[in-house]
Amino acid sequence: MKVVLAGGSGALGRRIAADLAARGDEVVVLTRTPRDGLPWRQVEWDGAHQGPWAAELGGAALVNLAGELVDRRPTAANIELLTRSRVEPTRALAEAAAVHRPDVWVQMSTLAIYGDGGDAVITEAHPVADGPAQMAGVARPWEEAAAGAPAGRQVVLRTGVVLDPGTPALNRLTSLVRWGLGGRVGSGRQWVSWLHIDDLLAIVRRSLDDPELSGVVHATSPHPVRNSELMATLRSALRRPPAPPTPVALARLGACVLRTDAELALIGRRCVPERLERAGFTFAHPSLAQALCSALPRRQ
Repeated sequence: MKVVLAGGSGALGRRIAADLAARGDEVVVLTRTPRDGLPWRQVEWDGAHQGPWAAELGGAALVNLAGELVDRRPTAANIELLTRSRVEPTRALAEAAAVHRPDVWVQMSTLAIYGDGGDAVITEAHPVADGPAQMAGVARPWEEAAAGAPAGRQVVLRTGVVLDPGTPALNRLTSLVRWGLGGRVGSGRQWVSWLHIDDLLAIVRRSLDDPELSGVVHATSPHPVRNSELMATLRSALRRPPAPPTPVALARLGACVLRTDAELALIGRRCVPERLERAGFTFAHPSLAQALCSALPRRQ
């Protein structure tokens, strides 16, 4: 299978590219800046305009990961950047697909599209939220830009927090624990929907291969946890002692210092992968403790 990855030069994109190449797929990465040393073919594009790159989509599978990292301050300028960096490339891909139609389109998205989910158990049938602006406010137009794009089949993967030492989310969490800030954040009752990198890669493969799978799919573990459990399990995995809780005010102050969004830690969602489970998908890492032990480097 030929698989075209848009935004495939980032940490997660490289993991997906390596996984697909290892099983024998022909991997093509659309990138603004080709990098030396990558073992798959790279095709230059600007993420906005049509060009020779568009012909790569015809009869191929497309995985769209294009977009800037969300780990930044929720300013109006950053929200505009995050939105544009997702919507503009997705529209360019949809325009190209009208001429060079891919067989399958896997559109990456995020469970943050549900905003603050409280204690509700959220399946794929749950309505999306209107905010916060840096979460649902970015994810909704991203998905809308891909909706109805020409393709034999489209799967929209709304992903949870990916446990992979090569990605910013786990790196940020482990750094906080090492600094002695590994206690619960705020009330600690906010839900965290998480996923081991191995299971995410398996879900991407399933999305590409399963002709019965289409529409919105939750890429997340069947066992979401509260923030307090996440932090306690992470401290245990890193062999760190108990840590004091981080009050909301301190979390917001710390987010300013770290130039991130406090809401990423202060609100959450209790999402479950109902459609994958109904399809018989088996998670390799359903337990948070086991997943963290597997994801963290052995020296830790």
